[in-house]
Amino acid sequence: MSLSVKGKIQQILKPESGVSRAGKEWNKQEFVIETEEQFPRKVCFTLFGDKASLINGLSSGEEVEVSFNLESREYNGKWFHNINAWKIDKPASDNMPETPPQFEVGDIPPEPDENQASDLPF
Repeated sequence: MSLSVKGKIQQILKPESGVSRAGKEWNKQEFVIETEEQFPRKVCFTLFGDKASLINGLSSGEEVEVSFNLESREYNGKWFHNINAWKIDKPASDNMPETPPQFEVGDIPPEPDENQASDLPF
């Protein structure tokens, strides 16, 4: 299941790392965004492994769109949930240059008067 949500980064948590029972090294980075709905919600996402670098260069207060997968697993009769981010984008409005000024008819220079002498050699 792949979903996405937009919001502002509220917090970037400290990276974590360790070694699994199987002896494999792991690392993760978590961050929290707040949605911009009528009733805003805070959501904590996890970036695992090489995906942890996706948060580099981003900071609190920035608008982002996060693509993620939901995953649930059972352990000792209890269910645990992960919200695994796999892509972070800035909205297009942040990446686009400012809109150029509106063109107006007065911006066109006047035609030269035919009766005026011209500096042109022809």
